[in-house]
Amino acid sequence: MKKALKIMKIIGIVIAVMVLAVIVLFAVLTITEFKPDETTPVVINGTATKTLAPGDSFSLLSWNIGYAGLSETADFFMDGGRGVKTQDKDQVLENIDAFTSLIQKEDADVVFLQEIDRSSNRSFYLNEFDMIGSSLTGYENAFAQNFKVLFIPYPVPPIGKVDSGIATFSRFDAYTGERISLPCPFSWPVRMGNLKRCLLLERIALEGTDKELVLVNLHLEAFDEGEGKIAQTKALAKVMQDEYAKGNYVVAAGDFNQSFSNVDTSMYPLQGGNLWGPGMLDVSQFDDGWQFLMDTTHPTGRSLDRPLDEADPSFQYYMIDGFILSPNLSAENMETLDLHFKNTDHNPVKVDAEVRSGTRGAPAELVPQSRGRCLPEGIKASRDYFLLTCRGKCRAGQRILGLCNKCTA
Repeated sequence: MKKALKIMKIIGIVIAVMVLAVIVLFAVLTITEFKPDETTPVVINGTATKTLAPGDSFSLLSWNIGYAGLSETADFFMDGGRGVKTQDKDQVLENIDAFTSLIQKEDADVVFLQEIDRSSNRSFYLNEFDMIGSSLTGYENAFAQNFKVLFIPYPVPPIGKVDSGIATFSRFDAYTGERISLPCPFSWPVRMGNLKRCLLLERIALEGTDKELVLVNLHLEAFDEGEGKIAQTKALAKVMQDEYAKGNYVVAAGDFNQSFSNVDTSMYPLQGGNLWGPGMLDVSQFDDGWQFLMDTTHPTGRSLDRPLDEADPSFQYYMIDGFILSPNLSAENMETLDLHFKNTDHNPVKVDAEVRSGTRGAPAELVPQSRGRCLPEGIKASRDYFLLTCRGKCRAGQRILGLCNKCTA
């Protein structure tokens, strides 16, 4: 009897210690939870000397590099696989070398990267941001954190510490940058171990004008029920359309975790089962003229329910990476670079763009005291604005939008 009581006492102590450990872990994760402000300035490192003006062309490349840990041999537990840390350190380093080689080869003016680690257990605490940045000559760079957790205790073995985000590398001199928080669809305690999605926005002055090229890097929600993607896309649309309303030129690039509703993705159908499926970004929530670009010649993403099997016709592929360009930019040579997912679960996407001259981004002689800006004919003014006849350098059919308390008839 005494022996049985002793065993029960030991079991009770073990259970109590385990419960206490869980309570302490939740307390620590709650106290240290990453809670970024709505907007936060970002540091822009390096030196870039290239300039941009109306009429100039420039090239853009976007790539989700999967923290250098999701090569062709990888699967991932969140996508139906089993893997957590699927690469050894040598493989991670090999993947990073492959990323830098491709970026150097393509020589794009602006490079948008997603899932780039700085100090994470899953990538052996390598600072991938610094490693890639130091290998690129003539680029400045900026980083916005979207995943910061002291310790993620699941699955088995656990993910552990994560410090990751999105990064933009540019040959153009951005004079300012900021991190803009996006809505998070998760509540406590799930929220503590999830990404805090964001936009990384940078501004590049256009020579000879008072306008800017606004670069937006993004990685939108993946593992929600759909409400997160919708809310984050709505926030993205507002940021972009507000910038365009100022006469700026706007580019968004990244992993949308959604297909664009104007793009035919029928060549990559969902294979069913418990496989992850992307959302659908409804392009109608943007005004007319916005360009939504995906090249379906090759898929931009693959499923991680198992290692890549290109010989299997039922293997799941996706179209989820692309670009959104404002109406005052033109685009050509949109391309998905087919790298066969050798070093990450995404293929890079690339496009050439041109800053259209003589559009809303160009300087205009405004009505005296109006402090307005040229807008396309037919734009709807809010109750705080009214339209005046435009004169000066605005194109035919354009009008001036000015503040009510600043304008004269």
